[in-house]
Amino acid sequence: MFIPLHDAVELKYIRVQYVTIGLIALDVLVWLFTALTSPDVAEHTSLGLGFIPAVIFGYAVLDPSLAIVPDDATFITYSFLHLDFWHLASNMLFLWVFGDNVEDALGHIKFLIFYLICAAAGAALHGLVGPSSEGPLIGASGAISGVVAAYFLLHPRVRVWVLVLFRIPLPLPAFIPLTLWIVQQFAMLALDLDGMVSWGAHVGGIVAGGILVIFMRRKGVPLFDRTIVTPKAVRTQPAANAAIAVAEPGSNPR
Repeated sequence: MFIPLHDAVELKYIRVQYVTIGLIALDVLVWLFTALTSPDVAEHTSLGLGFIPAVIFGYAVLDPSLAIVPDDATFITYSFLHLDFWHLASNMLFLWVFGDNVEDALGHIKFLIFYLICAAAGAALHGLVGPSSEGPLIGASGAISGVVAAYFLLHPRVRVWVLVLFRIPLPLPAFIPLTLWIVQQFAMLALDLDGMVSWGAHVGGIVAGGILVIFMRRKGVPLFDRTIVTPKAVRTQPAANAAIAVAEPGSNPR
């Protein structure tokens, strides 16, 4: 539906989004490992680290020779695996655009905890939707869906540059594309339970992220853009003019 490019929200509490960068780096390194090795190793990694509902809910048992981590650990490990480059790239782009501001609002450690809980929540709902499924769930989209939901609650009025229909660049208030995206996830969960995309993981992450950000954000961090986000370009204007300024994309390019 849309591809995010960048927003205009500056970091207020942290200097660098270390956790966001670290998560992206780890995802890329894991993908490189699986992409540059043999198909057998990649399949073994997916089965050993991916989240398999049938194994978790007792409908099947994973061959011990394929196990890499305890079954319960796959609620987290699956989120660091990706099917191919485009799967990885789309997830990491969403994390890059939206992750830093959520990390800023929560703090480094709480953001990492937040991210992992959203990943686990995505796996949990995916499993509940299809508890007997023997296919491994992989990908960071459950965790990143939580990041998107948190951003939506923190900065709905900030303008975000997006590619609409993957080709038309537009600066839109974040609530427009994000509302459409969130509604799509819930709709597809109801309509496409057997599809290749795990809409359950997306919805699980969204619900977890929306709830967690309310309680985990720093003291004093408002929801729904209750403070005006003013780009650098207008901060030199007189106060009377600055009061009517709105955030314009491009003031903090990524």
